[in-house]
Amino acid sequence: MKLIIAALSAAGVSAFAPSSEVTKSSALSACSWTPDEGAFAYGLPGTLDPVPDFDPLGFAGEADLNTMLKYREAETMHGRVAMLAAIGMLVTEEPVEFHPLFEAYNKDIGPAIRHLDEVRAASPFFFEILGLIIGSLELNRALVGFKAPGENDTFQDLKEGYFPGDVNFDPLGLKPESAEEFYEMSTKELQNGRLAMLGVAGMVAQELVNGKEIFVNLGLAADRFDPSSVPIQF
Repeated sequence: MKLIIAALSAAGVSAFAPSSEVTKSSALSACSWTPDEGAFAYGLPGTLDPVPDFDPLGFAGEADLNTMLKYREAETMHGRVAMLAAIGMLVTEEPVEFHPLFEAYNKDIGPAIRHLDEVRAASPFFFEILGLIIGSLELNRALVGFKAPGENDTFQDLKEGYFPGDVNFDPLGLKPESAEEFYEMSTKELQNGRLAMLGVAGMVAQELVNGKEIFVNLGLAADRFDPSSVPIQF
């Protein structure tokens, strides 16, 4: 899970690079959203009371439309990864301990920050396979949302008409048909992603401080972890 976070974060962080090119104010693909130059963040979803225009460092105020769309693309993708990471951390620790790669019924392998050590020991080729999967997913995202490098395009410019995060992946058919419902769902996704980014950062920091699992630290599960049982000691 940490490898997934690192790989996707590295690919998405460069989207924060500023660009002087301004995308035309035409409707984008997701439910025909049209940029509003007079609104906060060009009217993109994601604002919610009681702090609808929260931008203490002024990133949105100084960004042109093209840069603002890059910010939102990076924020959306990081939020999705963080939501997956939060779930992954909780279900692989006490008391659930769901590990699809190896059996852990005979011992507690401890906090999630130690699990990649055990994965490497149990499935040595897992990381190579995971790297190929992540690479293919990122390549698909690049082909869908980003312009091919050219003389007149800044590196990692988004395609005209591409809405940040809309990578044509909706296997359950949850994407709303109307613009109003899409706006509401996008705002919910962003808010949950923001919360997940803060939550994952807090969980990782807590486990690094005292080496205890989340529910163990909360007193909701027994502490069965023996640090000497893992392949790598620190």
